[in-house]
Amino acid sequence: MGSGTGIGKVRGLGSAGHGSQHWISQRVTAVGNILLTIWFLLSLLLLPNFEYETLSNWLAQPLVAVPMILMIACIFWHIRLGLQVLIEDYVHDAGLKLGTIILLNFYVIGTGAFGIFMIAKLAFTGAPA
Repeated sequence: MGSGTGIGKVRGLGSAGHGSQHWISQRVTAVGNILLTIWFLLSLLLLPNFEYETLSNWLAQPLVAVPMILMIACIFWHIRLGLQVLIEDYVHDAGLKLGTIILLNFYVIGTGAFGIFMIAKLAFTGAPA
């Protein structure tokens, strides 16, 4: 530590400047998740039964497929934001932190893309007979 003034000792140790954007993004995705999950549950409750054919026909409709794709994207983005904060706070080795965040990004993008692909496939090809 230097023998300078108090402000000189802590200069450069403040906020990195991106924390507020991250915090806002988490809150926006949380609200989106709440709204889309309520829509999803109410839509399921309006179905006559939960058989495979019924659910496939329901999910093949454009007014159902689009909100489902939005829900998957929003949920996985929210997961990424939350786990990134956890990694940044509790993984202290710089190399391990970078590797873990890269792995997290691959996981979230891969699983989200797979879910979106499955919904799009069902919506574009129609429900199986």
